[in-house]
Amino acid sequence: MADNKEKLFDQFPPISTEEWRAKVEVDLKGADFNKKLVWRTNEGFNVQPMYRAEDIKDLKTTDSLPGEYPFVRGTKTDNDWYVRQEIEVSCPKEANEKALEILGKGVTSLGFTLKEDLDAEGIKTLLSGIDVAKVEINFNCCPNKALQLATDLVAYIKAANATDTFKGAIGFDPFRRLLKHGKDFPKDIKEIAVALVEVAADVKGLRVLAVNSDKLCNAGAYIYQELGYALSWGNEWMSMLTDAGVDSTEVAKNIKFNMGISSNYFMEIAKFRAARMLWAQIVKQYEPKCDCACKMNVHATTSEFNQTIFDAHVNLLRSQTESMSAALAGVDSITVTPFDKQFKTPDDFSERIARNQQLLLKEESHLDKIVDPAGGSYYVETLTMSIANEAWKLFLEVEEKGGFYAALKAGQVQAAVNESSDKRHTDVARRKESLLGTNQFPNFNEIAKDKIECEGGKCCCGHNSGAEESDAVEALKNTRAASEFEALRLETERSGKRPKVFMLTIGNLAMRLARSQFSANFFACAGYQIIDNLGFETVQQGIDAAVEKQADVVVLCSSDDEYATFAPEAYKALARRAEFVVAGAPACSDDLKAIGITEFVNVRSNVLETLKAFNAKLLK
Repeated sequence: MADNKEKLFDQFPPISTEEWRAKVEVDLKGADFNKKLVWRTNEGFNVQPMYRAEDIKDLKTTDSLPGEYPFVRGTKTDNDWYVRQEIEVSCPKEANEKALEILGKGVTSLGFTLKEDLDAEGIKTLLSGIDVAKVEINFNCCPNKALQLATDLVAYIKAANATDTFKGAIGFDPFRRLLKHGKDFPKDIKEIAVALVEVAADVKGLRVLAVNSDKLCNAGAYIYQELGYALSWGNEWMSMLTDAGVDSTEVAKNIKFNMGISSNYFMEIAKFRAARMLWAQIVKQYEPKCDCACKMNVHATTSEFNQTIFDAHVNLLRSQTESMSAALAGVDSITVTPFDKQFKTPDDFSERIARNQQLLLKEESHLDKIVDPAGGSYYVETLTMSIANEAWKLFLEVEEKGGFYAALKAGQVQAAVNESSDKRHTDVARRKESLLGTNQFPNFNEIAKDKIECEGGKCCCGHNSGAEESDAVEALKNTRAASEFEALRLETERSGKRPKVFMLTIGNLAMRLARSQFSANFFACAGYQIIDNLGFETVQQGIDAAVEKQADVVVLCSSDDEYATFAPEAYKALARRAEFVVAGAPACSDDLKAIGITEFVNVRSNVLETLKAFNAKLLK
């Protein structure tokens, strides 16, 4: 076999990176290589258009095997993961019935979100008929209730003789009030955490200390931020409890990471690989009794930040690639967020689809059969180290300022994530970040206002969602990327008036078609009615047709060279009977502005702000 390989490759002369680069530069025809092909990420590093074996020859990540420290290639020797579905528990009996139903449909992990207090009898009712030795059981509850829940759950597990086989977690997260409301947890966090670890000691598969960095992902954090803060969050638990005298091995084995997944496919694969590697090195510094304590246990949830109300089935495409990233990266369990969650309580159909998205990855794509398939990829290995470097810088920065808890109380974490969220909202407004169906290629005729179910209420800690308190620090904004576009389009729907946008296409065929398509997509983002046309022989024909259609906006679509003639003629003929817009940024723009033409739409436009201005004019 080796001889055959050598003969095969003898037929191809070795090509150096310099030769490849020279070939690419020839094909670029004078364009700058770095400006044209090198991608500057939001994470703060450059991504090259091509990678070769020489790029990873000095990386240590390629030396280990799956299941070996530092676990960059995974903590397991297989790639199976738990398929989780979340259930809100208001009535234990009803939640139990739902759990039993979905366990027969491919679910292997249950995530119970407790809306009411749950006593020992409630746990018995909730878990009745569920084999806790085989099904992973997870609880999300008010941190005030976590200790009692743990006590009752451990008693139940012991009674079921499942102390050695149980897998699951209680998400004790006293930091969520600071993230959500800017208010500190009122009780002694260390005291409760120590007690939780002691209670859980008899059930080795029960983890009780949560790192919920998915909250940061859903608030718009960049990938390196989520990872850097997650590491600092985990280290806060390690430092806090070891200082209290708890053995470092026990602390590490009680930490559960709940991370988000964005749609940046390869970067997310690299994030989880980097996360395991960095966490293993952090835990190692606490001198645990075994390397197994250095394994990161990770649950991954598909993003809500990029979910949309309009063209909501696109959410299925987003969550499919996201769950695929997590599966290929070797996480321990995955929740796929139902596609309709942002506008209604998920129904049986959307929950079924969410389950099946993971089952497809397992049963048809067999992603559970191959461990770390991305290992050795020049691109992914390089991304892994690049993300690790940026996340590590952030981790060290937080630690130098006193650690994660101190940074939360000072509002520093929230402010940094909010700044990233603002930047991403601006990028969405300018289409630098695309949301298919919302700021790019919207469904022109979709009406969404009637499908939206508004819900309110209080969180379990008794604080109104979004309540402002004078002594609170900054809280996470938690506004989805599409929220402003959706508000804009819903404003159009609820106004009772749907402005008509007429495409006055004339002149150069290729340019008028390209610009009419661009402009149609541009104005459809506000829910306007688009009237497109094949083309007109004269400007007057176009204006007459626009007036006949009772257009509210007329968009002139032609070539830059022809605008100098067509635009003044069309503007004069329209005589302010509708808003007049030029599609593009022609060299003659200043001359056009001098005669009163002020509206131009092009790739540099802030789509959101432009459409807000049109709404103000047209929806009076």
